[in-house]
Amino acid sequence: MVSIATFRKLASSFDEVEEAPHFEKTSFRVKKKIFATLDIKNQRACLKFSLVDQSAFSAFDKTVIYPVPGAWGKHGYTYVELKKVRKETIVDALTTSYCEVAPKKLAAKYRRD
Repeated sequence: MVSIATFRKLASSFDEVEEAPHFEKTSFRVKKKIFATLDIKNQRACLKFSLVDQSAFSAFDKTVIYPVPGAWGKHGYTYVELKKVRKETIVDALTTSYCEVAPKKLAAKYRRD
């Protein structure tokens, strides 16, 4: 399980991240692009992945990490159930999402290619 405070701390740990409201959720942005949102009420995050990364993360357990239903999911948006996810997994998932959205220079620091 990952607490709201832990998720917020991890998401904010990347270079040039700004936390801002996004409708009824909290967003985490780099260069004004959202890489993660946090739904405190439902204790769920939404991360932006490539379709390949979405498939890889979703393969672990579809009750923990799974595509957002409908068109958003087909564009890589993926839900993560914070009550069920392990900290190591959310660290990897956030890093992947950040690198998907961040400019190449910023992402290079975190890539594990």
